[in-house]
Amino acid sequence: MDAGTGDRGDVFVDGTGRGRTGRVRAGRGPVTRGGAALFSDAPGNGVPSSVPASARHGATGAGTASAPRPRSGEVPARARKAGRWAKVAQRIVPDDLQPEVLRMELTELGDAFRAYQRRPEPDLVVLADLHDRKARAFALWADVTGDASLREEADRAVAAARTTREMDANRRGLLVDGEGPAIERLLTRGQGVCARDVLEHVRTDSPLPGAEARLAVLMLTLRAARAGTGNVTGQDLSGWLASDAERVLQELVDAGWLVLPKDVTADDALMSRSEEPTRVTVPTLVPTQPRPFCFGKVTRARLSGWAQKVVGDRKLRKKKAGPATRLLAVYTAAHSRPDGRLGGAGEDGDGLALDMVASFCGLRPEDVAEHAGLLVAAGWLAEEADTTGERLRGRLAERVLPLSGLL
Repeated sequence: MDAGTGDRGDVFVDGTGRGRTGRVRAGRGPVTRGGAALFSDAPGNGVPSSVPASARHGATGAGTASAPRPRSGEVPARARKAGRWAKVAQRIVPDDLQPEVLRMELTELGDAFRAYQRRPEPDLVVLADLHDRKARAFALWADVTGDASLREEADRAVAAARTTREMDANRRGLLVDGEGPAIERLLTRGQGVCARDVLEHVRTDSPLPGAEARLAVLMLTLRAARAGTGNVTGQDLSGWLASDAERVLQELVDAGWLVLPKDVTADDALMSRSEEPTRVTVPTLVPTQPRPFCFGKVTRARLSGWAQKVVGDRKLRKKKAGPATRLLAVYTAAHSRPDGRLGGAGEDGDGLALDMVASFCGLRPEDVAEHAGLLVAAGWLAEEADTTGERLRGRLAERVLPLSGLL
């Protein structure tokens, strides 16, 4: 992607890599020669009636050549200091540019992009609307001045608006152009990638082979992913592992994978309450040494909450699903598409490699079908899972779609 919509060097989404459009429809794209200028700052989304018809339609460029138009970077220092020349997308807007409504729109558009750069948080919907405005304004500017580079800038703005809306849809797990139902996802696509990285780390590096230990390793890893330490309560541990919690916790300590505070035993940790949780340490995740993944605190909290929602699912608890079944629920959720189907659509076809699934869940490949059946009974999977051809195929139930990892 290219950049360039503000004048401070900040990067904005530009869709030049997605192809250019030769023409943009009125209301959403550039105004072509002979079309009306529709700007957001005009009443009714049109041009003020006070602007002459010839100026509104761009039929004449009168007044545009009365003074030489300075190029970007060539404005005298005195003029820049006085603030005489407005700027948008690294271009100078001459103060005698006609029609007046175009000059005002370009000036306000530059201010709007700079204001967006100062926002504490990005808003892709707002950014896409700014690109739309830029496309319309630059197209009319090209008509008025005959500058082909302005037309190219307008085309790039059209593509950038499209790309930005696709990014927003992807982040929220929505289908582009309003196809299908709008579903509020707990994870963005990027967070889904992080979730799969954590799951792969647990699959390959769990210190103990059993499903109980793998479930504990997963949840504790997500608690300690950033700083190497995290808080847990007895309710957390018993919710994950029920009666096996103390044994599994002690085994992880004995293996050196987990460190409890001094003078705190596994039994003490099981007795800790939310107002005074136990601070545990995972040495392999301490920042002083290389770590298997790195993400921010917002993503860590979101991933931890996502995994907690999965393993604590009410229907899974009602069916008394064990650790292996819960791990399978986590794995299927993380490796599903927005529509709920398991796996991607690569060379191997749909579904998930059965040996990878079994390895993560601490099962034999031939045992995966049994636990998939339990997920169907709990309403986690929408249909009977298929394990033929050494692959697990199925689809998440509609109620589970908000937890999809968005492959």
